[in-house]
Amino acid sequence: MPDCPGAAVLEDRLADVLANHPAAEVDRQVIATQEEAERAGMTGSPTLLLDGRDPFARAGQQPAISCRLYRDADGRSGAAPSVAQLRVVLDVRAGDA
Repeated sequence: MPDCPGAAVLEDRLADVLANHPAAEVDRQVIATQEEAERAGMTGSPTLLLDGRDPFARAGQQPAISCRLYRDADGRSGAAPSVAQLRVVLDVRAGDA
């Protein structure tokens, strides 16, 4: 979503997780309308899709052109998944080369 503050947070955390994985491919897409959100499966910004699937989706969550909050392991909300959460869904371990 244009000007989403969480997008930069996700970009930084994803870069950290993928730093030792230069072959990883990341495609970025800016979603500006509700129709685009529905087509892309975006349930708020930022949304990370892995092979077309949102690993952080909650049951019943609908496509939306809005900011999204994520909960960490301690239940605190934030603008993007934590580095630890990204490592789990991407199956990337710290220090892997």
